[in-house]
Amino acid sequence: MTQIKPHGGKLINRTLTEQKRKKIINEASDYQSVPISVDLMKDVENIASGLFSPLEGFHVREDYESILYNKRLSNGLPWTLPIVLDTDNNEIKEGDEILVKNNNDIVAVMQVEETFGYDKRAFAEQVYGTNDAAHPGVAKTYSMKDTLLGGKISLVNESKTPYYKYAMKPEETRNLFKEKGWEKIVGFQTRNVAHLGHEYLQKSALTVVDGLFINPVIGKKKKGDFTDEVILESYEVLIENYYPKDRVVLGIFQTEMRYAGPREAIFHAIVRKNYGCTHFIIGRDHAGVGSYYHPFAAQEIFKEFPDIGIEPMFFMSFFYCNKCGGISNDKVCPHTDRVDFSGTKMRQMIEAGKRPSPDSMRPEVADVILKSGKPFVD
Repeated sequence: MTQIKPHGGKLINRTLTEQKRKKIINEASDYQSVPISVDLMKDVENIASGLFSPLEGFHVREDYESILYNKRLSNGLPWTLPIVLDTDNNEIKEGDEILVKNNNDIVAVMQVEETFGYDKRAFAEQVYGTNDAAHPGVAKTYSMKDTLLGGKISLVNESKTPYYKYAMKPEETRNLFKEKGWEKIVGFQTRNVAHLGHEYLQKSALTVVDGLFINPVIGKKKKGDFTDEVILESYEVLIENYYPKDRVVLGIFQTEMRYAGPREAIFHAIVRKNYGCTHFIIGRDHAGVGSYYHPFAAQEIFKEFPDIGIEPMFFMSFFYCNKCGGISNDKVCPHTDRVDFSGTKMRQMIEAGKRPSPDSMRPEVADVILKSGKPFVD
């Protein structure tokens, strides 16, 4: 049984041996350090585990600029989102070995290959397609510090997560898929609880592959998105009651949502390729926010990447057709007497303490949301 190769050909491992780790900790006072956020800490961990293969650290200028304007690394490999470390520490120089810390806890050691300035407006316009500060990704870009540090990292300490049983690294998911005998695996990205449209989409994809990897983003999201706890609990009850157990794996992708639309769709596909998926679901408005992107822009962008190495599975909008008496889509249903799966309407009902209709959401999922008392990010 052959597995799909990681992006770039090999799974990166940037975790220190125990001996080297202890040496760094014992000599910590000898190093300059840079503070990083929880989001950047997760980026470091994802680089170290190989989830962001072929990255071995934060981008140097050549790769950064190539990503911005070509959507590829400087060697031509598809890569669409800059993974960068920003700082206001002007004392750090090229060639320095520094520590990156979160709340004064050592996360990693970094070999600084390059320090460089950058144009935040160009960053925003290229990555997010807008310079509107109302876009959450643009707002974050404008708040970043003025200097970027490029260079390889080596993980010293990994953070703990309350969702540890779902926090599998690429090596672990690949081994699990192999144990299950799955050759074709479809990945599903989500930052929402599942309604019937999502379920129908996942099961439609599952009919042509061996296994489904449901991979919700756990991490920073915008106000009004569902909380991590509710997303996971809703999928637990859905899988327990409505999915074949031997065909589904639930695992988390610990990162922030960037809301970069089409560029983030490519990034998400690459990450799932590194997990071991051979296929990846791209639905309507993937990684979108507001009305910044065309509903199917995230599908169109794949035309630019015939060499991405994972097969996208495109799905149109799903709805409940009253005439057909079930869930359908534009490709197979000619009727107009339909009910769309509106995430906004479902949120409004939930906020009002009302249960979404069984035609739009499984009762068990609705129960999880309503019982949580606080299903949304403040």
